[in-house]
Amino acid sequence: MTDIGKMEQLLQTLTERETRVAMDDGSRLQPVQVNNAEGRSPFVLVCDHASNRIPPEYGDLGLTPSERVSHVAWDPGALGVALGLSERLDAPLVYSTVSRLVIDANRDHDRPDLIPALSERTVIPGNAHVEPLERAHRIVAFHNPFHEAITTLLDRRAAEGRETILVTVHSFTPVYMDVPRPWPIGLIHGVDPTYTAALRVALLMEDGGLNVGWNEPYAALNGVTYTLEHHGDGRGLASTMIEIRNDEILEPSGVDLWSARLARCLIAARGTMAAAPVLPPSHQGQPSGGTNG
Repeated sequence: MTDIGKMEQLLQTLTERETRVAMDDGSRLQPVQVNNAEGRSPFVLVCDHASNRIPPEYGDLGLTPSERVSHVAWDPGALGVALGLSERLDAPLVYSTVSRLVIDANRDHDRPDLIPALSERTVIPGNAHVEPLERAHRIVAFHNPFHEAITTLLDRRAAEGRETILVTVHSFTPVYMDVPRPWPIGLIHGVDPTYTAALRVALLMEDGGLNVGWNEPYAALNGVTYTLEHHGDGRGLASTMIEIRNDEILEPSGVDLWSARLARCLIAARGTMAAAPVLPPSHQGQPSGGTNG
């Protein structure tokens, strides 16, 4: 089997496994899923691009099976890592069950790529001529419930006086527009870099040779931090956005490795930040020109 064939097979297996996890009552899929809402952890986890599911009313959006399981439709492996973190940290997890090709949960309502007609080099025929009424329908049906679920969870924690650190979990493709991305993990911050910088230090303390991207593979100015800024910076919460290269987390062993490592480092970063503020690295990263994982 070719490397491409093996990748597609792994992605298909991952798709089936993670879709089963997202089923509501074993039968009907809701646009958003909240796991472990009462978790005792200070961390709240969010996975914007957890699923490649296209609701039946949209057919296949004109895409091939291979395109529907590729990174253009979702963040492969991200939900597996987020679920592992939720279990290890006893943390609440909110995730979307709808492909970002239907609507991108990590974009603001007025963004042109909220409903993309082109993702990397993949044309999305079903999104070529989305009328304003249909755009509004997708926002109300899929985008708003996701963010309302996050808001409800954070409001309740605030009312209870609970500490909250917001962590969004993503994955990215190893090669984007023919350009290799060497970092196995990248960290992106919103307005406040403090917690993200502490997490970077914790990762390097655990493995000094780890190539940790700072604002890589893209920076906040690419417009990819809506969830982080809206729910994190908007509330004055410590927050970070984690991007893992998806070839690291396509199989259970990689998911376990990264969820365990990140659980340790998230906790360590919280302790470091409490002891003394951590300055961000001088390298701020450059925009990659891409907005897809």
